[in-house]
Amino acid sequence: MSASRLGLVCSGVASLVAAMVAALPAQAGTCPASTTCPTTVNFTVNAPNGLTINVPDGPVNIGSGAPGGQISGQLGSVQVSDERAALAATWVASVIAATGGFKTGGGTAPETIPNTDVLYWSGAATATTGSGTFVPGQANAAAAQSIDVSRTAFSKTTGSGVNSATWNPTIVVNVPAGAVAGTYTGTVDHSVA
Repeated sequence: MSASRLGLVCSGVASLVAAMVAALPAQAGTCPASTTCPTTVNFTVNAPNGLTINVPDGPVNIGSGAPGGQISGQLGSVQVSDERAALAATWVASVIAATGGFKTGGGTAPETIPNTDVLYWSGAATATTGSGTFVPGQANAAAAQSIDVSRTAFSKTTGSGVNSATWNPTIVVNVPAGAVAGTYTGTVDHSVA
């Protein structure tokens, strides 16, 4: 066999031996008797779905009332699920009515109830999971707020790890005296951050 071919074979064998050595598992620690012999262990905790909010499918009918009166009804369950598994697992859920108010017919001024006349109160949580402090944005009817601007619907102010909160907010409409008869439609938007 020529020297060049012999060199190639030796080089190939050396590469194969190096690859086999690299593939071997790390050797176990060796410790003398009556001493501790440590092994480092790693594992990963995943955060599968992050931070999400779930709201009722619409349309939701909250009732009826006369001009100059009040209409009040519950929206249905709203739930924040926090699966970030964070050390500081706090969040704020917000609510606002979509721009334009609640409309019937052609949506003229007498056929529109402005968002300033639409109030929201969350009430206490109907269910929670995880640790920490869960705080309603509006604890009761006396604390109801108009949703013409963004309001805090619910929040979690302390705690860590996976958690959730569910509440069933109430929508209150102060019907203007000049409102016309009809079925009014608008949108209530929730978000969480």
